[in-house]
Amino acid sequence: MSQRKKTKIVATLGPATDSLEVLEQMILNGVDVFRINFSHADYVDVEKRVKNIRDLNKKLNTHTSILGDLQGPKLRVGIVAEGTRVAPGDIITFSTEAPFEGNKEKVYMNYKNFPRDVKAGERILLDDGKLIFEILETDLKTLVKAKVIQGGALKSKKGVNLPNTEISLPALTPKDVEDAAFAIKHNFDWIALSFVRNSEDLLDLKKIIEKHTDEKIPIIAKIEKPEGIKNIDKIISHCDGLMVARGDLGVEVPPAEVPLIQKELVRLAKKARIPVIIATQMMESMIDSMTATRAEVNDVANSVMDGADAVMLSGETSVGEYPVEVIKTITSIIESVEHSDLIIVPQEAPKIRTNRFITKSVCFHAAQIANDVQAKAICTLTNSGYTAYQISACRPKSHVLVFTSNIRILTQLNLLWGVKAFFYDSFETTDKTVEHINAIAGEKGYVDKGDLIINLTAMPIIEKGMVNTLRISSI
Repeated sequence: MSQRKKTKIVATLGPATDSLEVLEQMILNGVDVFRINFSHADYVDVEKRVKNIRDLNKKLNTHTSILGDLQGPKLRVGIVAEGTRVAPGDIITFSTEAPFEGNKEKVYMNYKNFPRDVKAGERILLDDGKLIFEILETDLKTLVKAKVIQGGALKSKKGVNLPNTEISLPALTPKDVEDAAFAIKHNFDWIALSFVRNSEDLLDLKKIIEKHTDEKIPIIAKIEKPEGIKNIDKIISHCDGLMVARGDLGVEVPPAEVPLIQKELVRLAKKARIPVIIATQMMESMIDSMTATRAEVNDVANSVMDGADAVMLSGETSVGEYPVEVIKTITSIIESVEHSDLIIVPQEAPKIRTNRFITKSVCFHAAQIANDVQAKAICTLTNSGYTAYQISACRPKSHVLVFTSNIRILTQLNLLWGVKAFFYDSFETTDKTVEHINAIAGEKGYVDKGDLIINLTAMPIIEKGMVNTLRISSI
């Protein structure tokens, strides 16, 4: 029985992945989740891409997941005259009045409250920190005067970061509300919210989801602002997953601080038993090269070794020249390191006696027992997917095979580390059900004759209650 990749790969869709053939090859070579970036999304294109993914899932008998990534309050400058450059010491005015073509003296800013939120002495970072300005004064209405600290090319529609400023803009913009409704209507599996600063941002998104559907759509909080780091404990208690969005994070905080922030966010996510995605510039050089740099290989490997559930590709697959090759490369990196004993994910037996305490305890000890007896698989029946989250977080060396009659969660679970989900709706006696799913595990090549399997079930099985039973089976 060969080892199978357990760390999941999230790939961003774009012009480079529009053909069915490319999508199919990406799935076959390791993609588990496709990301729709609503910052650059046209609804007609998105509908086509969603249909293609679902058609391929049927064809390949896979459960590739769809993640909708909301843009959040992204600040941008307007159109700027071609060839505009600014030099250190230059004075420039940012205006929030009607849009206009900017130049080296004056440029449009799309955030109306900008003059009221900023203060003299604070910094404006433009184009991922390539340009740096220091605010001199604000009229508190429409104009902000700033001095150039670090100059260069001033380009149209580039993103703006305000690392020292607490902006009053809500995390969910009108565009995000519209995009979220679209994602819900098309049954996206996960929704990610950008620039999360506090738990209220997540509660607002939850209300929108509840307004449009009775089904649970899990939320990923993207951490890319200092406020998000400061409020991380409350954020974790209200989200279903984290994304370490290193692009904007590395602009909002000093880049040298990002590695330790990444490790801490992964640790906290694992402690909370929620999935965590490492994102941005994982394999950036492969946008236009068939070969990754040694530093990129190291970065991906270290993210896996930190305990990430998934690694994410952005431009590499959305606009890159080699979307299939980059998947093959990142899969080979994952497979080469993820079984190492150097990976230590913190584990602690559940202590707080919530209504899920028994299920949590059973899952925790199932992972431990599986390692102790060298079981080849943990098989669990679930209706909500809760046991899958718990077992995945415990990082057993065995396969994690999840059987469910809930079609909706089959694709959701595909983001979770090590989890492989199967549709199963034949519930008889506990003994017969266990025998049946063990036989399926054998047919799919996850176990061989003589192997041990850990079975988790809820008894009585017909009631589909919370997991309360652990059994060790021999094939």
